[in-house]
Amino acid sequence: MRLSAPKFIVFIISLVFALIGILPLLGIAIPSVGISTVWALAIGYAVLAAGVLFKGI
Repeated sequence: MRLSAPKFIVFIISLVFALIGILPLLGIAIPSVGISTVWALAIGYAVLAAGVLFKGI
């Protein structure tokens, strides 16, 4: 299986989800986001993994 670098937009989307997951752990609450930190980190990792595994994403 050949891996490819994710597109820039995929990287930014995964970075946003990672930040949403990490900020509450640092004590910065985001009340408008009703998603658990674990789910935000998992979604960010899945988006990044899909960008690496599938060419063209």
